[in-house]
Amino acid sequence: MDLRALIFDVFGTVVDWRGGIIREGAELSAARPGLELDWPAFADAWRGRYPPSMNRVRTGEQPWTNLDALHRASLDELLAEFGVAATVGEDDRRRLVTAWHRLDPWPDSVAGLTRLKRRYTIAPLSNGNVALLVNMAKRAGLPWDLVLSAELVRHYKPDPETYLSAPRLLGLEPGQVMMVAAHLDDLVAARAHGLRTGYVLRPDEWGPGGEAPRPRAHDELDLVVNSLTDLADHLGA
Repeated sequence: MDLRALIFDVFGTVVDWRGGIIREGAELSAARPGLELDWPAFADAWRGRYPPSMNRVRTGEQPWTNLDALHRASLDELLAEFGVAATVGEDDRRRLVTAWHRLDPWPDSVAGLTRLKRRYTIAPLSNGNVALLVNMAKRAGLPWDLVLSAELVRHYKPDPETYLSAPRLLGLEPGQVMMVAAHLDDLVAARAHGLRTGYVLRPDEWGPGGEAPRPRAHDELDLVVNSLTDLADHLGA
C-alpha cells in the first residue's frame, strides 16, 4: 500500500464514549441528591439516538445541525422519557452535552497514535463537530496533525462527501488514505469510495461482556487489529 495518511473514527474507536458518559452521569447524581438514574442504560439510549438524528439531517428532513445540537435535542427527549426532566436543570444539561467533549481514550490510543504520527499524517474523521474534537483531543492528549470533521463539509457519514473530504484536503488519492474504525459499516462505506480500511476490534465498545463483530469476507478489509498499538506494529510505525 502506498499509504500516506490515517483517518480515524473517534467514538468507540479512539475513545470510550460509554464509560465517559456513565462517569459524568454518576458524578452529576452524586452532586444532585434525588437524581437517581440508571446511567449505563441512559448512555446506551442516548447513543441509540445518534444514527436517527443524523439521518434526519442527511435526508434533508432537518437543516444542517452539528452534533452538539443533536446531542442536546436527544438529551432533552430522553430526560423526559426517563422521568427526570424536572430534576435536571439547564446548567446540568449543558454539562451532560459537553461530557462528549471529555471522553477518555482507550488505554492504547495515545501510544498507538503517537507511533503512527511518526510515519503518517493522522486525523480524526468524525461526525463530531470541530469544537468537540478539539476539546477532546486537548483533554485526552490525542496527538492529531489536524482535525477533520463532518462539520467541515456539512455531511454526516456515510455520505461520500465526508469520506472523500480527507484525501481532497490532504492532496492525496483515496487509496493513499486509510479509514480506521471499530465499526464495520463505517469501513464498508469508506472502502466503497476508494479508501483503505483498518478494523480495530473493540469488545468493550459493545458494553460489559460484549464482543466485537467479526469481519466478513465480503467486507474486504485491508487490516484487522486488536488495538492502535497493534495497528502501528502492522504498519511499521
